[in-house]
Amino acid sequence: MTEMPSLRLARSIVMVGLMGAGKTSIGRRLAQKLHVPFIDSDTEIEKAANETIAEIFARDGEAVFRAGERRIIARLLDGPVQVLATGGGAFMDPSTRERIRERGISVWLRADLETLVERTTRRQHRPLLNNGDPRIVLTKLIETRYPVYAEADITIDSLAGPTDTTVQKLLAALADWAGPTGVIDRRAVLAGAQS
Repeated sequence: MTEMPSLRLARSIVMVGLMGAGKTSIGRRLAQKLHVPFIDSDTEIEKAANETIAEIFARDGEAVFRAGERRIIARLLDGPVQVLATGGGAFMDPSTRERIRERGISVWLRADLETLVERTTRRQHRPLLNNGDPRIVLTKLIETRYPVYAEADITIDSLAGPTDTTVQKLLAALADWAGPTGVIDRRAVLAGAQS
């Protein structure tokens, strides 16, 4: 049996999913395994605005935040290959979703309600959860966002347990996307599927 060559990215991996799904922790670990930079779009937005996301939401509202998020993600996807963690609402924007489709490979980290509640109630920095019962808010977000997240290229269940278990599942899914040379590129996979 021949061993799969080490995986190399020809496109950025873009982590999508609800807050608490593990986009940052799993994305950071994945980037280490693939030897590429890890970037969190929320961190980049805060750097560009010189204020926190909660402050942007409070002062300018969600629409202004989403416009800035759209610009930052587009800029990041035009840069070098990376693992990019996006905010929970980023993939809901049709133009951002299209940009991700053109320039990256999207990975939906799907988590159940109990896991999300347990993970998100540890900290208070999530603007969408600060106005009401987190369980009710997350239930509504699951109902509206999961059908859109399902458009992602790859879906991985993010379960309670060691992060490395989820990272290994994701690496296996990416290996399925790689050609014989180990290069992960959506175009190569789609071209192979059409022939």
